[in-house]
Amino acid sequence: MNSLPWPSFWEHIPEDDRPALSEILTELLATGVLLGRDGRGRTLYLTARDYEKEIAEYLAPLHLDLRTDPEAQLLQARPVPGDCGLTARFNKAETLVLLTLWRIYDDVRMTQVTELVSTTAQTLFEKLKLFFENIEPPTESQLDRILRRFRRLRLIGLPPASETGRFGDWPIEILPTLARVIPFENAEAWEQQASLYREGKSSTESEDHGEPADSDP
Repeated sequence: MNSLPWPSFWEHIPEDDRPALSEILTELLATGVLLGRDGRGRTLYLTARDYEKEIAEYLAPLHLDLRTDPEAQLLQARPVPGDCGLTARFNKAETLVLLTLWRIYDDVRMTQVTELVSTTAQTLFEKLKLFFENIEPPTESQLDRILRRFRRLRLIGLPPASETGRFGDWPIEILPTLARVIPFENAEAWEQQASLYREGKSSTESEDHGEPADSDP
């Protein structure tokens, strides 16, 4: 049982809802995303919608902007660029994978009316080589690590470890949160950013993006 007192500014919240609200804040601060598709996540999501104003006001002093996507059934605590100190940093290989996933996601959304965008690890690897043909792609072990980190950040969905099988066949669900981490207005804006890496003009090895940091070293 939590021995700390409940915040006085939230005294109006019924005691039955308080444990769920604590879980909601923990999830948003730890991963930046609350997925409400099924199980406990669904219960927490519905509770969060009831207290959306309170959660948004709690996150605001941390420079985190609460975004709600009812169609995707998710809430996202998105750092305000330049103000939030909880921003994740991605190295060059991770950024290239992010860019490739964004392009796959955008291409599907531009040609199909669907909320579910999926690909495979093999297709991702092939697209990455196509988009950045003069850059050495990550190895399979590097891509494995990158994808698992993106799953922890709730940017993609991966199958359970017991169901993965051959790495190239891994199904990857690209979540809508990824498009908000690197929110390009269109493919032309994406192309402008991607060209910096193709031409070797990216000046930093790590990039700041609007996503709460995880616990990776």
